[in-house]
Amino acid sequence: MSINNYIRFDWAMKRMLRDKANFSVLEGLLTTLLNEEIKIVHLLESESNQEEEYDKYNRVDMLAENSKKELILIEVQNNNEYAYFQRMLFGTSKLVTEYINRGEGYDKVRKVYSVNIVYFSLGHGKDIVYHGKTEFRGIHENDILELTPFQKQTFKVDAVSQLYPEYYILKVNDFNRVAKTPLEEWIAYLNTGQIDDGANAPGLDAARRKLKIDSMTKDEKNAYYRHLDNIVILRDNINTERAEGRAEGRAEGRAEGREEGLKEGRKEGRLEGVMSVAKNMKDLGLPMETIMNATGLSEKEIAAL
Repeated sequence: MSINNYIRFDWAMKRMLRDKANFSVLEGLLTTLLNEEIKIVHLLESESNQEEEYDKYNRVDMLAENSKKELILIEVQNNNEYAYFQRMLFGTSKLVTEYINRGEGYDKVRKVYSVNIVYFSLGHGKDIVYHGKTEFRGIHENDILELTPFQKQTFKVDAVSQLYPEYYILKVNDFNRVAKTPLEEWIAYLNTGQIDDGANAPGLDAARRKLKIDSMTKDEKNAYYRHLDNIVILRDNINTERAEGRAEGRAEGRAEGREEGLKEGRKEGRLEGVMSVAKNMKDLGLPMETIMNATGLSEKEIAAL
């Protein structure tokens, strides 16, 4: 069993997968994840997926439309963002309103899928893939509110939840076992940039052909490796400073010998760690908005560092 290295998915999304000739890679991922055949008709532009300077290292978005006129927002996020759940909500809500014309009826609201590939610890849970959808459950009878036969026929869906945005979260950093399913084969690639020779999930064969590092020019390779280096630096800064902050907080709390001292020590340790992370990011020349998103500090606090 051999394993080969391929271009990271976030870089491929930014540089390669926007080409229609390479849609088969994205289609394979979405088909595997959504458990239905997905055909991308074209990519769309919106404020949510325009590439901006502060997106250089930490995130990349892509908005696709499938053959059923449904919208699929794919986002890769490298750095921790404490309000990421709210960001997912904002992204889908904005798409719902962007892609309906003024005066159209609510039956024209587009279905939105939000696919989030996160390389940080989001929330608290044991799984690596989470699926969120909306359903209405009776508070007395515990039954699910269903569509009428007329609504099913008109909207061509079977459940109310199919009318609402659906969210998928792939916590790829937490995957550390042998891939046994097509989805796990995809997550293994998203995590490591490697595709096992025996992996046959939809889209991975296209990735093997189109996303070879050896096919890049020298300049492309240099830019790609700089991208990888910057991601490593940012992650190491955050992980190191958080660990030091927790250690300082515990030491100070033990010195006080009281529970109150422990809590205060942890709080101060975390703050010192976050401030140090912000300073390192500032020294790297990262944009103010990126630093604010990653640390939760205000512009005034960052400027004073």
